[in-house]
Amino acid sequence: MTYLLDTHVWLWMLTEPGRMADEVREIVSAAATPLLLSAASSWEIAIKYGLGRLPLPEPPATYVPSRLRSSGVRPVGVEHSHCLEVANLPPLHRDPFDRLLVAHARLERLTIITADEAIRQYDVPTVAA
Repeated sequence: MTYLLDTHVWLWMLTEPGRMADEVREIVSAAATPLLLSAASSWEIAIKYGLGRLPLPEPPATYVPSRLRSSGVRPVGVEHSHCLEVANLPPLHRDPFDRLLVAHARLERLTIITADEAIRQYDVPTVAA
């Protein structure tokens, strides 16, 4: 199974692993488990950092790539098809970043790891963080 990490889960993985459920800590620590971080998460991190809502020890342009390498999480791009799939989602969630993650997971048959209850309402496999 391949997992798409919600932005907050990836940040918790780096800085506050104790916030994650035991099952999630096991999943993310297994070396053979494919973990992905969407470019949408990098966009979300950059926006929140720029607004002063996400403190980081360095700018996102260096923080995200260096932490991706050290965490073993693979970056994955956003395609037009992922963006367009958002139009097929029911209006269960208003957050555009999260809706894009759901659309991406639906098209690529990924399981999302998230603590967001609204994401878990969609018809997409999830694991509660």
